[in-house]
This record gives sequence, structure tokens and C-alpha cells, in this order.
Amino acid sequence: MDPRTNCNPRTVEEVFRDFKGRRAGMIKALTTDVEDFYSQCDPEKENLCLYGLPSEQWEVNLPAEEVPPELPEPVLGINFARDGMQEKDWLSLVAVHSDAWLLSVAFYFGARFGFDRADRKRLFNMINELPTIFEVVTGTAKKEVKEKSSNQSGSKSKSGSKVRASESQGRQSKMLQPKDEDEVPDEQDEDDEHGDTLCGACGENYGTDEFWICCDICEKWFHGKCVKITPARAEHIKQYKCPSCSNKRARC
Repeated sequence: MDPRTNCNPRTVEEVFRDFKGRRAGMIKALTTDVEDFYSQCDPEKENLCLYGLPSEQWEVNLPAEEVPPELPEPVLGINFARDGMQEKDWLSLVAVHSDAWLLSVAFYFGARFGFDRADRKRLFNMINELPTIFEVVTGTAKKEVKEKSSNQSGSKSKSGSKVRASESQGRQSKMLQPKDEDEVPDEQDEDDEHGDTLCGACGENYGTDEFWICCDICEKWFHGKCVKITPARAEHIKQYKCPSCSNKRARC
């Protein structure tokens, strides 16, 4: 039997145990066993996937041949990007997709064995208490703890390169959330300041209910939807380059 699918957890606790085992295996591949993992992801090979096993082990393998597979499949072809980007960026990318796969497997079991709303919520809450693989691989979880202890004001000055200096509250002020009438005057002034700003892609004005991101190279502002950047993705971008600046660098 394929070790990738030899577990059939039926209770919330069993599914969570399966999740933790697979998560531990994938973290091992991306940290302590990273040299072995890197070498196995040869771009010359076929589409490869990173599997986490319930036994806290990992393996790089081809996707299952049967359609549909016994379990949801991890992202396909992780090996093709290995030599096309910096190693830490590639590992971070694999980590993000690994997090998504773990959730899909856990909720697949939940759907298969009839978890109700309360069970699904309990399972997600248990999972959500653990740092994501991405946070472990990039050290984000440790950084967040340090930032909270050293800066209770919540200001994100270090990551503010993607947002204007006046936008002291980071991207949260540009999320798709309605403005509260009782908000402090500073935020209203912020809206007035951005009112005349035009999107570098579509040329439209800034709206208070739209996510907005600034290029660190040309300092132009863009609607997130115009450059296909979501608030969640922006949280993990250290230096944002708009499509135009990215293309210029590629031609150099």
C-alpha cells in the first residue's frame, strides 16, 4: 500500500494527529533535511511533488497515477522552479503550497467522514494553534513574537516599504472593509491624501475600500487586483516590484 495514503483517520483527534505527522515530515524536508530534499528536486525529472507522511517522514515522488487520487495531491512540479529562483525563495514557495495541501487533506478527511460544523471548527482551531510551515521555514513566527514584545503599538515600520510612510497601520487600512464612522481623524486625513493617487496600471483613483500597494522601485501605486497581488500575498513580499520594473530588470 502507498505510504502516502495508508492512514484513514475518522475522528477530529485522529485527523489532527495525521495533520501533525505530515506537517512534521514536510518541515523536516524544508529544514533539517533540506540538502537531501534540494538534490531530489532535479528540474530534469518529471513533475514531482513533496509528500508529508503520517509517520513524520517525507518523500519527493511523482503524483498518484489513479484519477481521482485517494487523497488531494500536493502542488505539481516543484522541481521545475528550483534553479530559477533563490533557494530561500523557492523553499518558501514550496512551504506555502505545503500548508495549503495539509489543510486540503485534513478537510478531505473531515468531509469524507461526515464532520459537522462544530467538528470542522474544532479541527481548524487545533490546526490554527500551530505555526504554518511557511512561518517555520522563514522564521516569521519568531519575528512576530519579537515584534509583539518590543512594539506594542502594532506599527510595522520594517515592512512598510510596500506601503506609504503615512500608512502606519500597514496594509490593514486598505483591506476590503468599510470605514467606521468613529475612526480617528488621522485615518480620514490618510484617505484625503490618497484620493488623488492614480493606479499605475488602470489609471483609476484610489478607493477607501480597495487594497493598494506601492512599487519599491518606481514608487508608483497600484490596485492589488490590477497587479494580481492579494493582501495575504503582500504580507510575505519583502520588496514589491511592479510588472514594469520586474520586466526592466529581466532585460538588463
